[in-house]
Amino acid sequence: MPKQTRRIAIGVAVLAGAVTLAACGSDKKDAADSPSTAGGGDNKPVASSVNWPAPADASAQVKAAGLPMLGQEGQVLHIHSHLDVFVDGKAVTVPAEIGIDVAKQQISPLHTHDTSGVVHIESPVQADFTLGQFMTEWNVPIGNDVLGTFKTGGGKELHVYVNGKEQTGDPAKIKLGAHDEIAVVYGAPADKVQVPSTYSWPEGL
Repeated sequence: MPKQTRRIAIGVAVLAGAVTLAACGSDKKDAADSPSTAGGGDNKPVASSVNWPAPADASAQVKAAGLPMLGQEGQVLHIHSHLDVFVDGKAVTVPAEIGIDVAKQQISPLHTHDTSGVVHIESPVQADFTLGQFMTEWNVPIGNDVLGTFKTGGGKELHVYVNGKEQTGDPAKIKLGAHDEIAVVYGAPADKVQVPSTYSWPEGL
């Protein structure tokens, strides 16, 4: 897609009853050492029954994340990261329109357009954006011992990887970088997940 300024028009088109917004164009160990395929692989992982939809009140969640709602996508910082989430060895869908308030026609600098897992970071100012901010916008909190409605313990673990490397410390503080592949893996060690280290980026992203 062309890298040019795209605006959320005041009169957005309504198609099939839905308002659509134009889409824009410290390491610990290797993921290969970690126990479904994702992130651009040929074999798609088994889909999880876990369903965490985009919040009904996007603006409230964006505010909770400490971010502003904008009338158009920013262009001072324009990068993309990709997020994969696995629960009990199965892939959880990252929903479309996280950080987008269709009714108010406003958008966060941190948002999704579709269910590909691509996180758009489009800000009018230079700033760092974190995994924790995005997960707050999604209303799926993440921390050292929590992922959404799940907690660690009782044989369940939480691991987070960036470009195939396991991260230490608070996962909420992980910075979203250009073309980073982030994988969040929750479950028992027996729930084997082939952690993706890259994502096959579409041309223009």
